[in-house]
Amino acid sequence: MGGICPPIRCFRKNRKRRKNTLNFQEACRQHNFLAFLELFISHMRAHHLTLALILSVLFPMQKLRAQFDVHFTQYWNLNGYYNPAWAGQTDKLNITGIYSLQLTGFDRAPRTMYFGADMPFVLFNKKQGAGLGFFNDQAGLFRNQRIWLQYGYQVQTSRGRLGLGIQGGMINVSFDPTDLDLGDSTESDPAFPTQKESGTGIDLGFGAFYSEPRFWIGVSGQHLTSPQLEFGSSTEGLTSEIKIKPMVYFTGGYNIKTRNPLISIQPSLLMQSDFSSLRTDLTSRFFYTYENRTFSAGLTYSPGISFTFSLGAEIQGVTFGYAYEMYTSQIGVAHGSHDLVVSYAMDINMFKKSKNKHKSVRIL
Repeated sequence: MGGICPPIRCFRKNRKRRKNTLNFQEACRQHNFLAFLELFISHMRAHHLTLALILSVLFPMQKLRAQFDVHFTQYWNLNGYYNPAWAGQTDKLNITGIYSLQLTGFDRAPRTMYFGADMPFVLFNKKQGAGLGFFNDQAGLFRNQRIWLQYGYQVQTSRGRLGLGIQGGMINVSFDPTDLDLGDSTESDPAFPTQKESGTGIDLGFGAFYSEPRFWIGVSGQHLTSPQLEFGSSTEGLTSEIKIKPMVYFTGGYNIKTRNPLISIQPSLLMQSDFSSLRTDLTSRFFYTYENRTFSAGLTYSPGISFTFSLGAEIQGVTFGYAYEMYTSQIGVAHGSHDLVVSYAMDINMFKKSKNKHKSVRIL
């Protein structure tokens, strides 16, 4: 899950939406983009005390201090999203796309899309890699968009490959209140935004990634420049800003062979922190391989947050994956999150003399 807080329009008094309103605080506690509600409240508080009080009651400040970055449940399929050092780790052209729908059942629930690609290349007889990514996250009245380029320097070791990577790009966050209806009392209030506002900043990241047939491990940092985005009109003195905290990621996994050569087990984990909060995902996936086709099923536990069930298949270089996250809180099973990922890998043999071949995209 990830993205922006669910619908602000459910602030309106509506008995039919009372059930969603009761669960709204819990939904916000689970979500990742709620810092923007603090921006919204601070923007309104000086001139619109009633609205600020309503928002403060519905969304206590201690619950708004959530992580900025979106969390994808199928993190094992998205190494390029989490770590720039992944670029060039394999001898393949990798193309990945994922669509995520979170907190189903809420109005304007978060919807997230990511597209990324990477490939290896040789420069000065050294193995290197390049990648790019585009990210779009929309929920409620907010949209978070990022675009970036990646460079990875790869070192071949006796057993595996070590990569060091950097990432640079732009981040844009916009707020669009044009479809928001809070009654007639806001029409004459100059402090209440009536048009779309946005802020843009430079975003940098760094990472290291090591992989070999038995295991992989990676660590990375995002938003290292702590981008500070400004909203509003500086000429009218009505501006607000948000400072995005750096994020640190740690990923790892291990391949376990069983007595049956067709079956293997892969435990893995993801830890992400902005130095104020920590989320940990512990995953176990089971693989069945037959005639170059691999099928998988897995279970992920995120302590204090959720359980996630996942299914996947790899056929002729194409990977399909689906995951459903069920929250252990009051949000309940019915308001979970869906992730659907599709990726394609083509062996371009940059470091071999043989012809191109299509192979499975499993990294281990």
